[in-house]
Amino acid sequence: MSKTLVIVESPAKAKSISKFLGSRYTVKASMGHLRDLPKSQLGVDLEHDFEPKYIAIRGRGTLIKELRLAAKGADKVLLASDPDREGEAIAWHLSHLLGLDLNNKNRIEFHEITKPAIQAALKQPRQIDLNRVDAQQARRVLDRLVGYQLSPLLWRKIKKGLSAGRVQSVAVRLVDDREEQIRAFVSEEYWSLTADLQSTGGKFLAKLLKISGKKAVIASRSEMEAVLNNLLGSDFQVSDVRTKEKKKLPAPPFITSSLQQEAHRKLSFSPKRTMMLAQQLYEGLDLGKEGTVGLITYMRTDSVKIAETAQEEAKEWILSHYGNDYYPPEPRQFANKGRAQEAHEAIRPTSALRTPDLLKGILSRDQLRLYRLIWERFIASQMSVAITDTLTVDMLVGVYLFRANASTVRFPGFLAVYEEGKDEVDQIDEEQNSLTLSVAPGEKLKLVKLQDKQHFTEPPARFTEASLVRKMEEEGIGRPSTYAPTIETIQTRGYVVKEEKQLLPTELGDIVITLLKEYFPDILNLEFTANLEEKLDLVEEGKAPWKSVVGDYYTPFAVTLAQAEEKIGKVKIEDQVSEELCDLCGRNMVIKMGRYGKFLACPGFPECRNTKPLFEEVGANCPKCTKPLVIRRSKKGRKFYGCSGYPDCDFVSWEMPAPDPCPECQQLMVIKSSKKEKKYVCTNPECRHTIVVEET
Repeated sequence: MSKTLVIVESPAKAKSISKFLGSRYTVKASMGHLRDLPKSQLGVDLEHDFEPKYIAIRGRGTLIKELRLAAKGADKVLLASDPDREGEAIAWHLSHLLGLDLNNKNRIEFHEITKPAIQAALKQPRQIDLNRVDAQQARRVLDRLVGYQLSPLLWRKIKKGLSAGRVQSVAVRLVDDREEQIRAFVSEEYWSLTADLQSTGGKFLAKLLKISGKKAVIASRSEMEAVLNNLLGSDFQVSDVRTKEKKKLPAPPFITSSLQQEAHRKLSFSPKRTMMLAQQLYEGLDLGKEGTVGLITYMRTDSVKIAETAQEEAKEWILSHYGNDYYPPEPRQFANKGRAQEAHEAIRPTSALRTPDLLKGILSRDQLRLYRLIWERFIASQMSVAITDTLTVDMLVGVYLFRANASTVRFPGFLAVYEEGKDEVDQIDEEQNSLTLSVAPGEKLKLVKLQDKQHFTEPPARFTEASLVRKMEEEGIGRPSTYAPTIETIQTRGYVVKEEKQLLPTELGDIVITLLKEYFPDILNLEFTANLEEKLDLVEEGKAPWKSVVGDYYTPFAVTLAQAEEKIGKVKIEDQVSEELCDLCGRNMVIKMGRYGKFLACPGFPECRNTKPLFEEVGANCPKCTKPLVIRRSKKGRKFYGCSGYPDCDFVSWEMPAPDPCPECQQLMVIKSSKKEKKYVCTNPECRHTIVVEET
């Protein structure tokens, strides 16, 4: 009986796939890449057209022998690595290691791990796509040339251990530029005016919109007082009433970037955690009687395309649970943007009929939460539009135009299942009234009161991990597979830190980016980097030779590198001296920046290697022992608050302590913030006294 060897990337995937295949198949895992450029040298021959030097990855020798032995004992070998550039390159490297003929059809590809998808893939083996391999090689060689030649320059000029990268440095620049904008921002005062009005149909609110036909701009208290004086004794009368129907389309099913953003908004997952959980859902989980099944399609994609079979299942579920009105006249497809892979699919459940509720008690809490998000988004994408009735009421009081807006959902459509989240920066502050508001043109209204409010313009928001993904996608920086690892890398390197979900550049990050901006402007140029991504896409499409793309990038880079070596002097980072004395040698310790923030170190290094944590006091005292509370960090870098008397006192809190104790019971209060308000809440469960300190 003939034997077929199927090689996938991970043991989890091997376990899932083996259950769909009979005894004639053996499924083994390559554990990712088996060959790569050497770590100890550049590994790219600059004298011979950028020829890469690949070697077996250290520690993989035994696995390579096992796979070679299995391949020799098989009549056929099928390479089933992931359906993207990286997966194609893994298949290509495997073919070299196993001595396979590249002219043979040894490559199979699937976008979900289900029995029908695997069986269909087995019937359609193909040759390895060398264009896709070349696109991956070009990226790998470019990243190696930049990283292995620019990083040592930073070591010599700033300090050892630094790194620079073609994509990671641009990501740090985005964070650093945003911080510069925040520092340079000058807040401006402005005022708003809201009229609390009474009609025959009830009360409603209207905002001052225009003055003399132009947008109302009130910049000071004196200007507001002038407006209030002008309105004194004025009659409010309805000048116009308009009704309108609005139709809202559902969002497309997820791609990698939109999944990472939405999981951050709704579930507070980092991009790294989102991709880890998505990988588990994709590779397959044991569902008991159903066996091991892949629950979602491949999670590294920029395509919103949906398979017809998936659309049919979604239609079946929608019609059975909501009825005909909730399904559109035609199955809904979405258009891809840019150079998205048309052969790929969006991220969706492998079966629309496998609802999240059916998986309760089977998946972990976070697996289920992410699956529910993916399932609901996909189902909603196939449902009818939502219809909203809107009402606009204008009141012209002399030169002052007040406007009231009201809306109600007439038909929820897809909103019955899912509504896309918004970043805080996208939130619009609007006065909304009930659509039951009944007014008529010409109707005179009673003014209950005028509410004036002072505001100050705010600087642009710092990036979160999710909004940085969004920015990278908008600018064409990186690919779906690189967003999460890039954001993790810039934090691991100490160039960026995360504070309260916001990303801030460190002093080190700022120094490196300032230097790179001056001497390597192309590397940090967003348009230049995006254009390179487009050229890599052309390589994948067979429209550009990969070595020419590398040469066009590297030739000017090499010239710039040589010039920078001569021009850049030694950059000295002055350490801030603290009042803390070293326990071992008595020197004043200095403040240094590490992966998890600032710490104290002895300036006598390497003779004295003493270090201490640096704790910043938060202005509140420990409820147990009254010593100052300080900011600490967990092993994963998460901020928490603990007693400065640790280990003698073990008090900790994940929430920031308020400056004053509870006025009712004198216990610790913590700060809780939402989009609407900031408040102090007592931690005593028998008290729970709350003080609103700021409304937003």
